[in-house]
Amino acid sequence: MTDTPRQEAKDYKSTVFLPVTDFPMKAGLAAKEPAIAAKWAAEDLYGQIRRARAGRERFILHDGPPYANGDIHMGHAMNKVLKDIIVRSQSLLGKDAPYVPGWDCHGLPIEWKIEEEYRKKKQNKDEVPAQEFRAQCRAYADRWVGVQKDQFKRLGILGDWDDPYLTMKYEAEAAIVGELLKFAESGQLYRGAKPVMWSPVEKTALAEAEVEYEDVTSTQIDVAFEITSAPNAPELVGAHAVIWTTTPWTIPTNQGLAYGEEIEYVLVRPKQTGIASVFGGFPGPDQNLALYENGILLASDLVSAFVARTGIFETEEVWRGTGKDLATATARHPMYHLGGFFAKPRPFLAAPHVTTDAGTGLVHMAPDHGEEDFFACKPLGIDPVFAVQADGRYRDDWAWLGGHPLSVINPKLNAAPNEEGTGGPITEDLKKVGALLSVGEFRHSYPHSWRSKARIIYRCTPQWFIPMDKRSGDVADVLLSTDPSLGGVAEPVFTNGPTLREIALDAIEQTRWVPDRSTNRIRSMVEGRPDWVISRQRAWGVPIALYVHRQSGDYLNDPAVNARIVEAFKLGGADAWFGADHQALLGPDYALDDYEVINDILDVWFDSGSTHSFVVEARYGKDARADLYLEGSDQHRGWFQSSLLESCGTRGRAPYGAVLTHGFALDGQGRKMSKSLGNTVDPLKVMNESGADILRMWVASTDYFDDVRIGKEVLAGSSDAYRKLRNTFRYLLGALAGFTDAETMPVAEMPELERYMLHRLAQLDAELRSVVEGPSGGNGAGENWLEFGRYSRALNDFANIDLSAFFFDIRKDCLYCDVNVSTGAQTEKRRAYRTVLDRLFHALIRYAAPIIPFTAEEVWGSRYPDAGSVHLLEWPDVDAGWLDSGLGDRWTAIREARIQVNEAIEPLRREKIVRSSLEAEVKMYLVPQHVDFAEVCIVADVAEDGEGITVTPTSHHKCGRCWRHLPDVVEEAALCGRCDEVLGA
Repeated sequence: MTDTPRQEAKDYKSTVFLPVTDFPMKAGLAAKEPAIAAKWAAEDLYGQIRRARAGRERFILHDGPPYANGDIHMGHAMNKVLKDIIVRSQSLLGKDAPYVPGWDCHGLPIEWKIEEEYRKKKQNKDEVPAQEFRAQCRAYADRWVGVQKDQFKRLGILGDWDDPYLTMKYEAEAAIVGELLKFAESGQLYRGAKPVMWSPVEKTALAEAEVEYEDVTSTQIDVAFEITSAPNAPELVGAHAVIWTTTPWTIPTNQGLAYGEEIEYVLVRPKQTGIASVFGGFPGPDQNLALYENGILLASDLVSAFVARTGIFETEEVWRGTGKDLATATARHPMYHLGGFFAKPRPFLAAPHVTTDAGTGLVHMAPDHGEEDFFACKPLGIDPVFAVQADGRYRDDWAWLGGHPLSVINPKLNAAPNEEGTGGPITEDLKKVGALLSVGEFRHSYPHSWRSKARIIYRCTPQWFIPMDKRSGDVADVLLSTDPSLGGVAEPVFTNGPTLREIALDAIEQTRWVPDRSTNRIRSMVEGRPDWVISRQRAWGVPIALYVHRQSGDYLNDPAVNARIVEAFKLGGADAWFGADHQALLGPDYALDDYEVINDILDVWFDSGSTHSFVVEARYGKDARADLYLEGSDQHRGWFQSSLLESCGTRGRAPYGAVLTHGFALDGQGRKMSKSLGNTVDPLKVMNESGADILRMWVASTDYFDDVRIGKEVLAGSSDAYRKLRNTFRYLLGALAGFTDAETMPVAEMPELERYMLHRLAQLDAELRSVVEGPSGGNGAGENWLEFGRYSRALNDFANIDLSAFFFDIRKDCLYCDVNVSTGAQTEKRRAYRTVLDRLFHALIRYAAPIIPFTAEEVWGSRYPDAGSVHLLEWPDVDAGWLDSGLGDRWTAIREARIQVNEAIEPLRREKIVRSSLEAEVKMYLVPQHVDFAEVCIVADVAEDGEGITVTPTSHHKCGRCWRHLPDVVEEAALCGRCDEVLGA
């Protein structure tokens, strides 16, 4: 031991450079974000960006309009944040990326809310003047536009909030009616009576996108129709053909029986029955055996199932044939004794939709209530009878159940008879005439109105359609024919050109769909969709502004009249039609008395499907179209499709170059959110408690092409990821305190570690660019295009793993200690480190800005308080020359060796043999060369010796300033040579 007296321990803290910053570790986002948003608005940040990007390549994300009818929910938040991230990232690339938010203001959702207010007051909406009702709808929509606008701005969504698009603005309503008249002028409209989805509660036709499916229990019945004529099989006369249905209410409008031509049918005679107790105690037809002594006709494959339903447990076969034998046969309706409509013979007709999957192999035909029935009956001249009214009740003059107070969707109307004889009137009447062979319950999926939640029906009504499969052409190429089955109104027959379906399918192939699998969904929907029903029997919307000639049934097709209509709408909106001087609109060439004024309104999907015309084209030029549409997966049958059909019908192409589909937000357990379950996550509450950037962090981190989960645990994970990224910025701000351009060191003169980190930054830059623009640029040729989950993970991993856990950790000693206290001079290594930190800061702040815009603004302002907004910046200048594969491979191996050393040290740390890695000496078989591996591992020493890795406590003394254990520290608290030199200079 030395006899030299031990030095007194000195406090060298004041000689060490510690990071200095006012940037707080605690975010306090809920309090800070509103102030930042207010500053953006006051300084017109959106306008600044537009001016800065003027003349650049444009990127248009066209906003799909939400309904203006309530506070935003998590689905809104997810959708808008994702759009904002994409728009901001495109702006970051230097593109002119405007964002015009919009709202759908017409249609049933808003009208239904106003009707609810009337119902609460026990008032009838139909007794209110139409203009007053429409004004109330407009005011309601306007109020919620204002509310939602503020809520979206609170999310950090940057856009043209001072001039959003609203479908109820006069210029928008004029553009919508103008788009309708383009279809009219090209002959792509017809009015016809066809079964459409109809809500008896809302008294209007519904689009597929307005329908949702839920499991219900319906009454299933087997009904017998007596065969009165069978030229090809006389032995069937007097027998009974049996149909099976789950909609008993359609029997009063039955007009025929359908069969499959290749199906094998048998005639069986019942010999004995039992009690079919499974059908709610309804007795089997013992008492009616005499009625069926001539046999019961049904498909041979379904006899056993029929026997089980009816309780007939013994039969004998008396005839066998095929559907072809039923051609030209007729039967009579079970209620034929009512006369009139019911006394007419019911023809048998071949129909391709008849199968033996269920039922009896014979299908009762009600063209009023089934599209397949309608088209099968049409060639035989069997027309709809319109027995069911708009409210779902049979009309008063209908011979069976006319004027009955119950709607056809009321289960009581269709209920099974019971022992007390208090079943539904349909089954009771069928039972009385001996036509009801079985009755039971059937559980199945059934369509409901998404607004009222009530069951819908298919109902034949006169409606306006855009045809999918008629040959299109110029007006001169359109022939108008009066078809009796359409109620005497004109239907267009196109004689040349592709059909709308063909144009749309081709456009689908020309569009980039993200993810790729969504292509199949939209294609299958367009391939199978029926003609587009564009009319609604409501009050709040854009009217179908047409005049129909009372004699010919043709709608007036005069461009001059159409131009006057559009001009009227520009001045007074849709209300200009309902209160118009129609003679003035028609002009001197036509007499108003000769024309029917159409007052149906347009399907709201036509409104939103036309937005490309009065948003994209009106603002950016006639030939402009959106680069991207982005909505939830439900919009394949909604906005994506209506926009596609509208644009293909009027322009011959899709209105978009690419479409991104995201999934839905579910609760933490993967369940659909609902108020009844109490599992909703309110974005407004999340923002008020944690901040919008936390919510945005969650959106960016999800694989949003599928459904995603959000709950307390998920948000806690997002908060943790945010905290780590925030701390990375805080470290950078502190470590760069006082940094100036004069300190910058050329890359070629930097140590390997710094050059390696620039290599990693260049790799990160390439990966993030592949998400934002795709490797080939433009509209996303890359496989990773718009996968911001990949973007977010890459950014967070780089900050946490490459920087905090590696680069910052290694160089903190250099940062703290390699600066002369007296002169401020620093080592070349420290200069290189701070130069790289500066480049990292400028890159990372830009990368993070689209995701966490509030925090990015706060960070940027902390370092550059007078430099303007961070969101005016463009993509960082990262030199591709920094990429060095050899250097990268070498440091990948060094990092792996470092991980192994840390794993070997950890047991000693847990057992408190060493308190930190600085106290450890390491011996290992192969030490990485040409690098100070002890510095890399932050240990006292590394030596090459033996096999594997051995760790022991160091015998070196600890430097009193840098705390490293080094051989040149002669005693505890003394200085190492490096620190002595720095302090002694």
